[in-house]
Amino acid sequence: MPDPKDEHKQEESFRVVDRRLFTAEGDLREGAVEQARLEERKEEERAAVKAAVAAAANPPAAPAKAPEPAVISRDGFTLSAQSAAAPEAVPPVIEPAPSRGFQILVDFIAGNAAARLGMLPDPQSGQAYLDMEGANELIDMLDALREKTKGNLAREEEQLLFEVLRSLKLSYLEMSKAATQAMREKAKGKA
Repeated sequence: MPDPKDEHKQEESFRVVDRRLFTAEGDLREGAVEQARLEERKEEERAAVKAAVAAAANPPAAPAKAPEPAVISRDGFTLSAQSAAAPEAVPPVIEPAPSRGFQILVDFIAGNAAARLGMLPDPQSGQAYLDMEGANELIDMLDALREKTKGNLAREEEQLLFEVLRSLKLSYLEMSKAATQAMREKAKGKA
């Protein structure tokens, strides 16, 4: 007669699952995204079960209520209707600390834009020069930086970027108007 322990050992085996998202060729592996979502859902359901068990083990001192109907999840775990429908707790928002490097980057780009708008003299010649296209490109770079870092900056950094962009755009607009006016007057003088 076969030993029941031997049958149990034969049933025990392990399975190797490739959890990499990409193949050796660099392509997205088939089913990788779905598998990750399935695992996330299972983990969420396990966490809900643990929370329900913890709540049942330490009930609050409240008046007795009628028992809640049980809900069976997809994995076969039993949850209370309240814990199954309870929204996830929102983690507190942690604001990033201001970075000196970010401030230096913004100052560097803004200084170059200001120099191209004629607001700062050229260090070698000592004379101001006007490069509207270059200034526009640098202002666009700062605008793109603001868009790409939205929500990831400290308040001081967001304020710095906002103020610098506002100032540069206003200066660019004033210089554009002045340059257009000068071109009109020059054209009138030749005519």
